[in-house]
Amino acid sequence: MGNGYVINVMSDDRPGIVAGVSAAISDMGGNIESCSQTVLDGYFTLILTFTLPVQWEIPELMKNFAAAEGLHDCQFMIRTMKDLPRLPEKKNPNVFVITAFGPDRKSIVAAFSQYLAGKEINILDLYGNITADNSFVLISQVEVNPKSDVKNLQLDLEELGEELGFTVRLQHNNIFIATNQLRLDN
Repeated sequence: MGNGYVINVMSDDRPGIVAGVSAAISDMGGNIESCSQTVLDGYFTLILTFTLPVQWEIPELMKNFAAAEGLHDCQFMIRTMKDLPRLPEKKNPNVFVITAFGPDRKSIVAAFSQYLAGKEINILDLYGNITADNSFVLISQVEVNPKSDVKNLQLDLEELGEELGFTVRLQHNNIFIATNQLRLDN
């Protein structure tokens, strides 16, 4: 993976940023391996991994992206990917979704993430937002150790939620998807 890179792009949101980044990678003969992009409160952010046919120095890559069409106002952070072994992707049966909602207040994300870190639970994906009625919604996809007692984890999370004035639910990822997936009948 000597020619692998990770790039993080941030900008005020507008159309064309993904197109500019992907075109720049394509113009260098590169291949995007994985990516995730979102817009939060009008700010665009993208993180992706990509490989190039030859190794580039980071400052040269930075210049290349900054000069690419449509990327003039973007901020970039680039680093070389580590040589991690590529394992066949296995579906982890221990992925759960935590949903929490309650009145907005300081330290909600800190409280939940510190609890999870203390239990060695890895956060795979995290979303939080203040709603129009000044409530805070937190949704997190987490990877739980197979040896963990899920029932006790649920009780602990509910107790933490009560302390914070939040309603908290823990659901297996498959159940969350099945109960929250939109079904459109033809």
